[in-house]
Amino acid sequence: MIKFIYVILMNLFRAPYMIPKMRREADHPEKYSVEERYALARHVIRLMKVTGGIHTKAYGTELLPTEGGYMMYPNHQGKYDALGIIYTHREPCSLVMDKAKSNTILVREFVDLLQGKRLDKKDVRQALTIINEVSEEVKQGKRYILFPEGGYEFNNKNHVCDFKAGSFKIALKTKAPIVPVALIDSYKVFNSFCLGPVTTQVHYLKPILYDEYGSLKTHEIADLVKSRIQEKLDEVLQTAEAPVG
Repeated sequence: MIKFIYVILMNLFRAPYMIPKMRREADHPEKYSVEERYALARHVIRLMKVTGGIHTKAYGTELLPTEGGYMMYPNHQGKYDALGIIYTHREPCSLVMDKAKSNTILVREFVDLLQGKRLDKKDVRQALTIINEVSEEVKQGKRYILFPEGGYEFNNKNHVCDFKAGSFKIALKTKAPIVPVALIDSYKVFNSFCLGPVTTQVHYLKPILYDEYGSLKTHEIADLVKSRIQEKLDEVLQTAEAPVG
């Protein structure tokens, strides 16, 4: 949280120009292509990274499907999670976000710029509508980020909570590849008391194809994706802790 406030304060001088630019492109998708709007979002993230001493390393980008839409399901650690993925994911993608958290300044602009979806957890009918909308767009080739944990705790380190089965209804509807994404140390950016330089990791894991998950129930898919992410976290963290020599 300290770094979040620091980054915002250090970029206040850019706000009178950058936020209206984001708002203008978000409000006029007929004038600005998906690629242009995505490039602007990544540019803003880069400014935040430079200001905040944030470094993000990406692994497994070569595993990402080269054609068609897919769903990315990452573990959730904090406010930087989606930004880290967007910055390292070269092709345009979007996100599904909790409606209650999506309407603050800058967050609103990011969601609108990427034409993201706001999901109201308290409204079952609205949530079903969002699931159907995302499903149709994924079938048309769009890529989405959805956090199946549904939330995160402050300074939760690299702990992974249970994944909500309902998050995987979209995958079953679309039969699209599921890309598990393992985030490491992402919480240190905006959801800890760290103020110095931070290095985070984004690991894109091998896609799970419909042939593998199509016969499973949603809770079984949730367990499968969680286990893949947990395995990667355990592997990386154990290697980091191993004594040298």
